[in-house]
Amino acid sequence: MKTALTKEMEKALYYYCLELGAMVVEEVALPKEAGIVDTLACFSRQGQREWRCYELKISKNDFYSSAKLSFVGHYNYFVLTAELYEKVKADIPTEIGVLVYRPYGEHDELLPAAGTFLIEKRPQKQSLQLEEAEILERFNATLFREVRKAKQMAYGPSFFSTEQLYKELKRRSELKDGLSEEHYYDRFIDDITEQKIASLEEELHALQQDYQFLKTKTAFKRRPTEPLE
Repeated sequence: MKTALTKEMEKALYYYCLELGAMVVEEVALPKEAGIVDTLACFSRQGQREWRCYELKISKNDFYSSAKLSFVGHYNYFVLTAELYEKVKADIPTEIGVLVYRPYGEHDELLPAAGTFLIEKRPQKQSLQLEEAEILERFNATLFREVRKAKQMAYGPSFFSTEQLYKELKRRSELKDGLSEEHYYDRFIDDITEQKIASLEEELHALQQDYQFLKTKTAFKRRPTEPLE
């Protein structure tokens, strides 16, 4: 589970890359067992793509873990707290850069993030560790994933199938204490029942109006003219 600090740094890194003019995505699964890049940014330099990979670490255990480092870009960075950087800087490879997180003293609500980054160590340019077409494909796939999430939020329940909605309602119902909390499935059924009753009442009222109209029309129906005696 991500800590509050991890989420704060991820958000700050996202906006940091945006401010530098990059297209940026998070948690990019790479091919050929190359792992998952925490943040992958694509910059345009004189008509050429430049790829930068960022691996975010907040503890020594995290830094020294066996998790694969997905440094496949032209430039690659560790993203660390100032405290962690002092503890691990001797073990950072020469070619890998370091961004150190600097939280703002008082977070201005008008700012998109709670902090920014300082370059403590500049990276050396490297050749891509994968074919660029492979990186671009995974980059685009991740962009699509994020667009799909945004569409789900924008469209709401209409984006999901009835079966998916039913499963989610059932899951939430099972998580709740029936004696103390509202069951959304029961509420949903009650709402649907009320809507059906209201719809039937409206239909009945319309039929009654039609009946009264036809009854009145029949009462005043013109008869054929009677012949003279």
